[in-house]
Amino acid sequence: MRKPLLSLVAVLGLAACATTPVGPPPPPPPPSGAVAVAIPANIAAAVSDPTRPATDMVRDSDRLPGEVLAFAGVKSGAKVADLIPGGGYFTRIFAKAVGPKGKVYAYVPDELTKLAKREPAVNAVARDPAYKNVTVILNTLPNFAAPEKLDLVFTAQNYHDMHNKFMGPADLAAVNRAIFRSLKPGGVYLVIDHSAEAGSGLRDTEGLHRIDSAVVKSEVTAAGFVFEGESPVLRDPADKRAVSVFDPSIRGKTDQFVYKFRKPAGAR
Repeated sequence: MRKPLLSLVAVLGLAACATTPVGPPPPPPPPSGAVAVAIPANIAAAVSDPTRPATDMVRDSDRLPGEVLAFAGVKSGAKVADLIPGGGYFTRIFAKAVGPKGKVYAYVPDELTKLAKREPAVNAVARDPAYKNVTVILNTLPNFAAPEKLDLVFTAQNYHDMHNKFMGPADLAAVNRAIFRSLKPGGVYLVIDHSAEAGSGLRDTEGLHRIDSAVVKSEVTAAGFVFEGESPVLRDPADKRAVSVFDPSIRGKTDQFVYKFRKPAGAR
């Protein structure tokens, strides 16, 4: 399982103390590629909220929600859309991180509800009095929109599925343009997904549920977004990207990219 990088540095420091007989040891170098991530107070409180389901909290060491939301820049009072929220793992954290003056729109595509033939699981979050700032939106993917301009549109481990048959497949050019329009100038579009082999394009979206990150970057920037950077916190070089993300040997430990795109400040 992945561990927060600051915790790893602390463990290495304790190991150094145990093996040095005299005097304080020099601080250990950080692991190769490691970047210490400062978690803002609003996000730290949201992640540690004791009312979160235990089944969600046990996934934190693999999903690192604090580091991810810090990279996205989630602030109190923000307006956020959680695109394809599933059971609401991130929806709950967003709701607490943005606070009562913020708003979270859990956007569930009609394509999914027709397939599932049941109400979206995230409806239970919106009905919970502890999450009064959550609203579920049911609509098709190309018609993505919210009742107000957004600070952040977020989707985790879903982008590849929008290219798959059971989702239409969706017209990603239209979806990304709709997301662009929904954001405030300077707003962020954050995409997390399972990495496919470099150069594989869309080959593995259906079979392995992975996508070549270069495709995502190309499609999203074509809608007018500027690629602002990547967080390495969910990278895992041990994943050879050759098996399905549901394979027991790799499930929960896939190499994932976290891409941050921004709508230019002067865009409408």
